[in-house]
Amino acid sequence: MEPVTHVLTGACLARAGFNRRAAYATFAMAGAAELPDIDSIWGFRGPVEALQHHRGITHTFLGVPFEAAFVVLVCYGIHRWRAARYAKRPKPVAQGDHIPIERPLTVAPVRWGALYGFSVIALLSHLLLDYTNNYGLRPFYPFNPHWYAASIVFIFDPLIFALLLMGLVVPPIFRLVSSEVSARRQPFTGTGWPIAALLLIVLLWGVRWMQHDRATQLAMAQSMEAPTPQSADQTTDQSGPTDAASQQSAPKMPTYLAAQRVLASPDPLSVFRWYTVTDFGPMYQLERADTREQEIAATEGTYDKPDPTAALIAAEGSKLGRVYLDWSPMPIVSMESSRAAVEQAMADADQTSPVPGTVVTFRDPRFMGVLPWQSRGSSSALTGVVVLDQQNRVVFESLSGHAEPAR
Repeated sequence: MEPVTHVLTGACLARAGFNRRAAYATFAMAGAAELPDIDSIWGFRGPVEALQHHRGITHTFLGVPFEAAFVVLVCYGIHRWRAARYAKRPKPVAQGDHIPIERPLTVAPVRWGALYGFSVIALLSHLLLDYTNNYGLRPFYPFNPHWYAASIVFIFDPLIFALLLMGLVVPPIFRLVSSEVSARRQPFTGTGWPIAALLLIVLLWGVRWMQHDRATQLAMAQSMEAPTPQSADQTTDQSGPTDAASQQSAPKMPTYLAAQRVLASPDPLSVFRWYTVTDFGPMYQLERADTREQEIAATEGTYDKPDPTAALIAAEGSKLGRVYLDWSPMPIVSMESSRAAVEQAMADADQTSPVPGTVVTFRDPRFMGVLPWQSRGSSSALTGVVVLDQQNRVVFESLSGHAEPAR
């Protein structure tokens, strides 16, 4: 998910009652909920490095204990700094019969073991949120590099965002109203709204999970007429007599391809609208499914799988090709061999045009036209381009229009 949703989730978890158990819980859980995305710093080494390492070791069960320890260490440093300042502040002086009450450093007790456990919970919430969207993650890396994705939520879901805001904003408003009618000040806001927001998000996941299964079933129930192969002209046997009826070939019955597997990606604006890609063997078909109307319609059309030529094998063996094929479960690969195609691909990445060669394009159908403002076709989000020269040597690679720096 995008960063703000992660931070709001951690804060909402803390306000659900953890902040009463240990000091610094809100700060620790909000920070821990976003900490795994620190692997975005790989983007400084180029877009391919970012794709390869994003949602890597920091998004794994192996990394969670170490990240939680880091969060607690930061909180411990902050606590020591605050305690030093607190010790230097002037003590309140009693005036007559009035004995001032010294304000404690923290309202909740300082419990480092509990804070560590709360940080682990926040870190696991990050992994869970990333698992629900269609980008996926590798929770068992490096022992198992397989990508897992429930694909029930888009990278940004406005309803989940609104629920988290509700859980965090409404309690302080009620607390402000209560402070105006009551002299007693409550040290913590209520836990009911944050808990309700988190439960509603779980309920939303359940609804989307069911609709995702329905969209998958709609796509799997389809069949597609197989393309007619080009056959050689039939020769006529001159050794015996022929008639007009025997010369006429009998009409061939069409052959249909059955769906082999399906990916369904969510629409962030509707729980009933899904974007599917169906594997029919020699080709992929992109469609839009409406689970409420039980309808499915083609959107981007069909994409033939290319033959394994020398250029394709070289492109798939490049760094970008290996990383892309490892991440994308159904990559749409296309090739074009012309000087104009090479010049256009290089110009898109602000590179100097080489001699004519081959352009191999990798696209992921999960991010092709999902949103109205997303680019379509060859310039869709997370598009990978490998340019080869006439000897099938890699000239340059780019991802989403950003060239991979040469090393």
